[in-house]
Amino acid sequence: MAARKWDELSPRARRLLVAAGSADAALRAAALFDLRRRSADRVRGPKWAWIVALSVVSSAGLLPLAWFLVGRRR
Repeated sequence: MAARKWDELSPRARRLLVAAGSADAALRAAALFDLRRRSADRVRGPKWAWIVALSVVSSAGLLPLAWFLVGRRR
């Protein structure tokens, strides 16, 4: 199945894509901000790896959620 072009999408599909992209960007920014403020001893795993993953990997919001659920030590 060939990918559709933006012009071929319905207005509803366009709104959903923009909303999903905005939510992903907001979650990613919140996770990076939290990670920056957190000391390395309160992070599970290497801090640099989380920064790279959150900055580079496209995960549709799953990686920032993983940060908030598993990456932080209480």
